[in-house]
Amino acid sequence: MEATAEPKPQKLRLSIGLYINYFVHGFALIILAQNMVSLSHSWLTTIAMVSYVMSGVGIGRLVAYPISGFLADRFGRKTFVFLGMLAYLIFALGMAFTKQIWLAYIFAIFAGIANSLLDAGTYTTLVEMSDGNGHGTVLLKAFMSAGEFILPMLVAFLGAHQMWYGWSFIVMAVLLLLNAVIILPVKFPAPNQTETGSKGLANGKHSMRKLVMTGALLGYGYTSMALMILFTQWITLYAKSVLHLSAMMSHFLLSLYSIGSITGVLTLYFLLKLKLPENKLMLVLNVLAVTALFTILVSGNVVLIELACIIFGFSAAGGVMQTGLTLFMKLYPTHRGTITGSFYFFGSLASFTIPIITGYLSKHSIANAFRFDLVIGLIGLALVVLVMFCSRKDAA
Repeated sequence: MEATAEPKPQKLRLSIGLYINYFVHGFALIILAQNMVSLSHSWLTTIAMVSYVMSGVGIGRLVAYPISGFLADRFGRKTFVFLGMLAYLIFALGMAFTKQIWLAYIFAIFAGIANSLLDAGTYTTLVEMSDGNGHGTVLLKAFMSAGEFILPMLVAFLGAHQMWYGWSFIVMAVLLLLNAVIILPVKFPAPNQTETGSKGLANGKHSMRKLVMTGALLGYGYTSMALMILFTQWITLYAKSVLHLSAMMSHFLLSLYSIGSITGVLTLYFLLKLKLPENKLMLVLNVLAVTALFTILVSGNVVLIELACIIFGFSAAGGVMQTGLTLFMKLYPTHRGTITGSFYFFGSLASFTIPIITGYLSKHSIANAFRFDLVIGLIGLALVVLVMFCSRKDAA
């Protein structure tokens, strides 16, 4: 049974364990894309086929998200955190050793299921540890970004020393096993604690606007995830084949994106602590993301491109998706698990469809695959404008 209150050392230990899981999750988000060439050689297939295998992650999310959040609301959070860790362990060890594409696709599905289970158990736990405040969930993105920052350098190191690419997956597995020791003895807070003073949008006064906001936020769950997935999947290959940068510099652009992401998370964390409105922050960050993407696409200046990668990470991957989820939870404060599952279900649609779409576009040119990110960014910006309009009307 999950405890209703936690001593501070227990709370700190639980927080550390949850954040370490998302450091590993940062590995998982890009580990297939970063090992694309090595995996294609190991499986004796094309890069496009590896991209299709990556869509299995989206399948796993599609299967798990509709039920994981609902079940986490009913049965508690700890079980789902550990099931997520187990599924990621299966993914990491399976991908390291498999030589069969069909098995690789199954292991990719396990990664998607792991993502769903961790989200259902973790986002809700952090909100409930903070009496409904969502600033703790933004820090998850910092640890994800740290993982995304370190992994490309690890992959580049393995490649430069002609070492087995599977070591990157083994490191991921070892971290999960060590973290299980940290979390296992800790009790979790009671689920579905209601925010003190959680009125306003949650009271359902303007049901039609609330319905429109719900639809827009679900759509934003798709576009915000798609924006990051497409960038992390294709920026390295885009830099090599279109910008003609070296392999090390091409990988380094993704690390710069991660630096921007970590900086954005810390900035957003403090802004949310100051109780700045989530919708206004989302608007500013999405404008910055679209501007940075446009700069990468049209500029031939390497320094400007590097700066744009940092700004894109700051704005698109600095916790803005988690901020959207926090705003969504405020609409439905007693169904946080279900809302988390629904929001990330649409993110899982992006995980499934984006690798397929960009795999097709890459057959014509990698530049076309990467340019599609700008289209997604503009759609996401339009949805944020709609959310802001509806929430301002509600506040009036």
